[in-house]
Amino acid sequence: MANSMRRAGRGLIAAVIIMALSPLATVRAAELPITKNPPIPDFQNRTQDVTPYNFDAPPQGLFRTITTAEGFDEQLGLHRTHEIVPVKPTDRFRPNTPAVFIVFLLHQHYQGFQVIGRCFPEAVAGLDPTVSIGQDAMYIALEDDTGYLTFSPPLGAWKPGRYKVEIHVGEQINEMSLMGAMRFTVVAPSGG
Repeated sequence: MANSMRRAGRGLIAAVIIMALSPLATVRAAELPITKNPPIPDFQNRTQDVTPYNFDAPPQGLFRTITTAEGFDEQLGLHRTHEIVPVKPTDRFRPNTPAVFIVFLLHQHYQGFQVIGRCFPEAVAGLDPTVSIGQDAMYIALEDDTGYLTFSPPLGAWKPGRYKVEIHVGEQINEMSLMGAMRFTVVAPSGG
């Protein structure tokens, strides 16, 4: 009985294969239209679809978030890691602010690296915008996903104006390490 069922099953399989390979299936396949070879530019990125990366804006890609703040705090994270979070995030500071912090959260990474910041007086009366007034770096280990940079005022107090912090990633600052720029403003105290 079992052998006859096996033979019947094999016969059914053979019938299905014969039907699939029949001339009817071949005729239908032959009726499909043949497309011409499309030109190579159809497979390339179109210039109107590509947005250039802005190195003069806050960094993206590696950074999930990045902000200027009056301080930072450490919290125990979801995976029992130390997470650095901003305290009083703002981009406007008083001249007597003891330090400006740049606090960031990173996407997953597969090796350690440095985040380096260089501060320039972008629009500050009496200061050369091409001369750096401060620099800080933080080594990011494989298990780290947050960090911060600290910038102290030159000569004890911030001069009113706009400051720019170049954010670099790598072992040293060069033309390839620039990721973007953060800006903050020091406002003059109101008279009174």
